[in-house]
Parts: sequence; C-alpha cells; structure tokens
Amino acid sequence: MKYSQIYNEWLENATLDPDLIEELKSVEGKEEEISDRFYTELEFGTAGLRGVIGAGTNRMNVYTVGKATQGLADHVNSVKKGASVAVAYDSRIKSLLFAEMTASVFAANGIKVYIYPELMPTPMLSYAVRYYGCEAGVMVTASHNPAKYNGYKVYGPDGCQLGVEASDHVLEIIGSLDTFKDIKTVDFDKAVADGLIEYIPDSVTESYLDCVLEQSCYPEAFKDSGLGIIYSPLHGAGNKPVRAILKKVGFDVTVVPEQELPDGNFPTLPFPNPEFREAFDLAIKLSKEHPADLLLATDPDCDRVGIAVKDGDDYKLFTGNQVGAMLLNYILSVKTEKGTLEKDPIAVKTIVTTDMCLPIAEKYGCKMINVLTGFKYIGEQIAILEEKGEENRYQLGFEESYGYLKGSYVRDKDAVVASMLICEMACYYYKQGKSLVDVYAELEKEFGFFHNSQCSFNFEGQNGMAVMANIMDSLANNPPKEVAGLTVAEVGDYRTSVTTNLGSGEKTPITLPKANVLYFGFGGGNSVIVRPSGTEPKIKLYVTATADSKQTADEIASKMREGFKAIMGV
Repeated sequence: MKYSQIYNEWLENATLDPDLIEELKSVEGKEEEISDRFYTELEFGTAGLRGVIGAGTNRMNVYTVGKATQGLADHVNSVKKGASVAVAYDSRIKSLLFAEMTASVFAANGIKVYIYPELMPTPMLSYAVRYYGCEAGVMVTASHNPAKYNGYKVYGPDGCQLGVEASDHVLEIIGSLDTFKDIKTVDFDKAVADGLIEYIPDSVTESYLDCVLEQSCYPEAFKDSGLGIIYSPLHGAGNKPVRAILKKVGFDVTVVPEQELPDGNFPTLPFPNPEFREAFDLAIKLSKEHPADLLLATDPDCDRVGIAVKDGDDYKLFTGNQVGAMLLNYILSVKTEKGTLEKDPIAVKTIVTTDMCLPIAEKYGCKMINVLTGFKYIGEQIAILEEKGEENRYQLGFEESYGYLKGSYVRDKDAVVASMLICEMACYYYKQGKSLVDVYAELEKEFGFFHNSQCSFNFEGQNGMAVMANIMDSLANNPPKEVAGLTVAEVGDYRTSVTTNLGSGEKTPITLPKANVLYFGFGGGNSVIVRPSGTEPKIKLYVTATADSKQTADEIASKMREGFKAIMGV
C-alpha cells in the first residue's frame, strides 16, 4: 500500500487522540510531510520502539504503541497462559497516555497488568517485573533524547531488555496486524475496577529502595562529611527516589528548583542529557547561593547519571568512563579495606568502555568480563552468576554512556543506586581531604592516561539507514590499512565473529554474540570501534587511546578520530 493510501486510512480512522486528528489535517496536500510520516513503520527491536511523537506509522502515537503492545501480548500469551506484565512511564510528553494504552491492550488480551501510579525510573520497572514474576514489562520513555521523542522499552521475564529471539517473534506478529482492526483494547478505568489492571503499591517502591540501600559499601561516610551536593532530576523521574535513598542514608541534597518537577518539554535545557554541560548550568548557578562540591544530574527515566565536581573556581564534568573507573576502584578498595570483598569477585563492562578498569580490577583480583554494548548483556552475566548461587561475586556493571549497576536486584542500569554510591564515594574521599578530581588524578598516575571519547553522526530521512549500511559495509569489506599515519594492526568484524590480523592475515574467532560492530586495533591500547545506534539513526565512533601522558593520548585519539571521519565521509 502506498503511503498516500495509508495516510488517507489514518485520516479516516485515527480518532483516539485529538492531537493526531489535528496533525493529519494540517499536512493534507503536503507530499513531503506525509511521506516522512508514512514511508515506513517504526522498527521494533530489542530496544523496543523510539521515535518522534506525532501522527503516522513512522511516529510514536497511541496506534504504534497499541500495535506493538498487541504483538507483545500475542507473544506473551504464546509463551505462558495467565501471564502478567508490569508497566511504567516517565515524564515525557504523552508518556501517561501511552502507558495507559499499553495497559488496556494487555488487559484486553487477558494479561494481568501491574502499573505504577506515577512516573518512575526505568530500573524500578525492571524491579517490578522480577518482584511480581511477570512475563514481560514495558517502560514508556525515550531516555535522554530531545523533547520531541518518546519510546517504548520492552523487558523479558528476567528483568533485562527483551532478547533477540523474543523481539523477532514480536516483530513478526506486528507485521501481520492491521493498525485499526486487530488491536484489542478495554477501557482503562473499567479494567482497574475489574482488577485486570492493578496499581503497584508504595510497599514495592520501599522494597526496591531497601535493595538499593543494601549496596552501600561505607554508609558511615555520609555522617558529618561536610560535603555539599546539588542534585537535578532534569524534569524527570529521579526526583523522588534519588532524594528518598539519600535521605535513608542520612543525607539531604539541595535540588535545582527550576528542574525539580516533571515536564516533558524540558524547558530549561536543550537536551535532558547529563553528558552535556548545559544540563548543569542551573546547578552551577545555584552553587553561588548554596556552595557545593558535587553536582549530580539524572536523565528523564533515571537510569543514567552524570556529575560535575568543584575544581578551583569552576566545575569539571566527568565522563561515564571516568566515573565507572572511580566507582570500581572505590568499591574494590573499600571492601578490601573492610575485609568484605567477596571471593573471586567479578565486574562487567561493555567493549566500548574504558580499559582503565582492567588494571584496577587486576590490582584487587577481580575478574573483568567484556560484553557487547547494551546493558542487557551485563544483566545476562548477573543471571549466569545467580543461576549458580554466586551473585554476590558481582561487584559492578557499567558502560561508558553513564550507566552503572551494583547489586542483582534489577537487570538494567540504575541511576538511583549510582547516585547513592557516587555521593558516598565523594563523602568518603572528602573526609580524607580529597575531591573526585584528586582521586581521578591519582588513578591516572597509577594506571596511565586513558583517552576515551565518542562522536556521533546523524543520518535522518528515508535514505539514512541505507547510507549507514553502506558505510558499515565499506569499512568491513575494504578496511583501511592506515589511518592518519597510524597503522591498523587488526580488524574485528562482530557481524561475522572474526578478527583479522592485517599483517599476517591470521583470523581468530570473536566469542561474543554477533552484532553490527566493527573494531579497528592500532596496537598499544589504541583502537576505534564503529557501530550504528540501536535507538537512533546515527553511527557512533568510540575512540580509545592510551599513553604515559594526557597530551600524547589526546593527540593519538585526535588523529584516529579525524582519520576515520575522513574515511567515512562525515
């Protein structure tokens, strides 16, 4: 069916949301606008759905959400009769509407729904799935994307994001459904009254917070620390749980008032992303009235956290890699100091996360496991330990994109526990007369200088995915032998699970699952990893350089980065 025909079908039938009716009428006769909304469907994958909010098959709306949920409901019913699911949502535009639509479709398909009565962080959705023994879970969020986006994250019975086999089955079902004829729904309020949909009580939230509290390594660090902390939830779901957990450890933070309350328009910043300095502008301004040594910010669904640390008259932002390295060192060193470090400890990181963690782990006899990008792979490692009754060996899981998890109570990154641990770590060192700036400098002195950076290139529009695929194919089929004067020693193609030594031609297997990832190793701890984003139309470049000085590491990284940009034509 041509997109113009689909548009006319929507114009006639898309009546559930008045905003859709208005938008569809506003683009009538505008071929380019109609094409952009209907030329394709939002792709359902292991990350669920994510897209711009609006009318059309290529947009996030009640119909794309309903269709995805019907596919997921059919999958769940094919696996287990009498199953249940958990649903949560954050502060984004239409998140509540999409969450209620999700719940009503599940209920109409005979699946019991547990839904939070107010916005909650993503990790609390993972917790609810495990708490209730659900077959699946849905979190309505677009994480740290701009305000015009929303999304639909899907979780399996283990509390991890849905695996490839299950997501492929859901996608197959979705492809067979008619948007307006095949979606079963019931009235949300009636389903609540009938017990098909049940609100999750406060006791579950308290149970979750108790699990977070158990992850504290040195709770006495908070007492009389004298450390000043300013926190911003960036208009998102972190406000209540982050403050609640810090209150439990006896610590009160100052909250940025302009960013305290939920608001999906994110009016005070261009991107609700704690990776960027703009996210801390209001916190820095507030620090002039309320002096602070540490600034803390969580993204809208509170699974990622960023920090800025007082450094002279200004604040230094730390990357996810740097915070992950400090947290790992803190946890292992403090447990060693207290004699509480478990036998044969294990930590898990993704392949694009800093290798500084390798010598840190080695120092404390901790095994470091590398996994593919995506926190579900970290969750899988926790599950393997749990099956053997050895989950206490797990010390920390983390990724460069500001995601951390200590503990086995959930299977996704958790900014609530990370916020607690970061504050605890800062208080611990502050009592020793050190800031986190000092702490990281000590790590560099001991383990070397590690430059880790990431850059992204957007490919919007109908041809964007094809351009991305061509770039990846070109790099894999004709790998560069030299980049900016640096010799490429080996190429790892995770799509074929083979690493090739360009000097000898020797091939060795990659033991991780297949993925659309390319690795280029230059020797000496220097590398570039190229991968398309799993949630956005962009290719990401991860650059790693190691040296005995920061300047040298930066120079090597710059050469590799600019060289690859030239080769990719971006």
